[in-house]
Order: sequence, then C-alpha cells, then structure tokens
Amino acid sequence: MSDMNQPPADAQQVSIRRAPKVPVFLLLGALLGLLVALVATAAFPVDPLVGFGATFGYLCVYFIPAGIVLGALVALILDARSRRRARTITVDHESVRDEGDTPGAS
Repeated sequence: MSDMNQPPADAQQVSIRRAPKVPVFLLLGALLGLLVALVATAAFPVDPLVGFGATFGYLCVYFIPAGIVLGALVALILDARSRRRARTITVDHESVRDEGDTPGAS
C-alpha cells in the first residue's frame, strides 16, 4: 500500500502529434474524382453512339485514380506539417495492480 517501497517509475520521452488519417484522404480523393468525372460527362455533349454511361465510366478510369493521388499528396503534406509541430514530453510508466487482480484471490 505504501509507495515508499516501490522503485521509481521509468521516465520515457515520447512525441505527441496529430497525424492525419490517410485512408480518409484517399476515400475523399476518390469521391472527388468521381464527382469531377460526373460533372465533366454532363458538361459536354455525349456521343449518341457511345452513351452517357460508357463516357462516364471511361472518365472515371482517369479521374478517380487522379483524385486518390491528390488525396494522398494532401495527406502527406499534412503529415509532414504535423511532424514539424510535434511536441516531445516526458512520461512515467507506472504499473498499478489492484488487490483483486492477484491469482487465487477470491
């Protein structure tokens, strides 16, 4: 029960930062590419021999990967920025054991 008998906890340096969630940026980039493909398909006259759906699908093949790359670049830029703003703090690691956690205790 007394803290006097326990050895001091180990101090450790850790870095704290707010890192972006990369999959969210990739998904948003893909959705942006899909939206741009839809707008580009609707903005210009469609060839009646090809049709709206085929033209939209063809443009999706190019705009969705471009949106994913754009989302990845934004995530990487924000990640690099968060690394520069990272703070280093000292933390103590302590183990706390409740008396009910001991084996055989009922």
